[in-house]
Amino acid sequence: MVFKRAVWALQYIRSMTIDFRSDTVTRPSPAMMEVVKNARVGDDVFGEDPSINDLEAFTADMFGMESAVFCPSGTMTNQIAIKCHTQPAEEVICERQSHIYQYEGGGIAYNSGCQVKLIEGNRGRITAEQVTAAINPDDIHKAKSTLVSLENTANRGGGSCYEMDDIRKIRKVCDDNRLNLHLDGARLFNAIVAKKQQPKDFGSLFDSISICLSKGLGAPVGSVLLGKKDFIKKARRFRKVMGGGMRQSGIIGAAGLYALQHNIDRLAIDHEHARQIAEALSKKSFIKDIFPVETNIIIFSVTPVYAAKRLVAELKKHEILAIAIAENQVRIVTHLDITTDMVRTTCEVIREL
Repeated sequence: MVFKRAVWALQYIRSMTIDFRSDTVTRPSPAMMEVVKNARVGDDVFGEDPSINDLEAFTADMFGMESAVFCPSGTMTNQIAIKCHTQPAEEVICERQSHIYQYEGGGIAYNSGCQVKLIEGNRGRITAEQVTAAINPDDIHKAKSTLVSLENTANRGGGSCYEMDDIRKIRKVCDDNRLNLHLDGARLFNAIVAKKQQPKDFGSLFDSISICLSKGLGAPVGSVLLGKKDFIKKARRFRKVMGGGMRQSGIIGAAGLYALQHNIDRLAIDHEHARQIAEALSKKSFIKDIFPVETNIIIFSVTPVYAAKRLVAELKKHEILAIAIAENQVRIVTHLDITTDMVRTTCEVIREL
């Protein structure tokens, strides 16, 4: 049986296109599917799904936070957090390329009735000094600054990571000005592995944390929102309002728990794969620049020889999928479905372009 599973897995991987579009394209491994198949389930809205309860307790304990709630997506966990932290006519401070601003459908305005103060950061990261300057004065003409949101790693920053000391400085600014601090940690475990940090360090600094299970960790769906008990109680209500109350969701929750227990340390492999591809790209004359590669995301600009879409099309001829994120920018993301052989093939194709 073990041999058959290994053969199936090998055939499955070989049959796949080399897909670098995102780490959201990962598929459950045979071992994860076994866990899903045997998951204990109940009605989660009634708080009776044992697999979900285990996942939430495990995650809260991992970060040293009081409570957690499982949601279908990272967009939902972020939007719930913003809703819980703010009131209409208030303001959220974030970097201008933040996922909560760029990729969540205007949800801050629609769900929370808040406006956004955008900061021009460094590859998606902002500083304590910038946060201080962005806080509105106590003036009836101004929206009340209420929440600061950080993204770690920063997607549009090429998977860039915050240093812990920089987050501590931002935390102090928030404390001094009575602001809440939220972390969009969709790829937080990539940062934790790359920087050799600890989850509890983040749990001690943020009022709420959103972590995604369906990116580098390889679960099929789901994110977890963490915070204090009263905050998560409020979050459960907004999850229901947003249509996120699920029933026998332990089927997907069990996959998320498996991902947390088995797929964190291996993220270092994805980071090494990204570095190898970036090195191959750096030797090509049509590459204008490459963001520093810290984790599993490579963002690079091309010279006029190649428009981004043209280069993506050229790679696709070799069954390699990437994504054009701007007229002259391409993004490549490594993940657990990308093998060393796939990386070697990709580097060979790049060398021949």
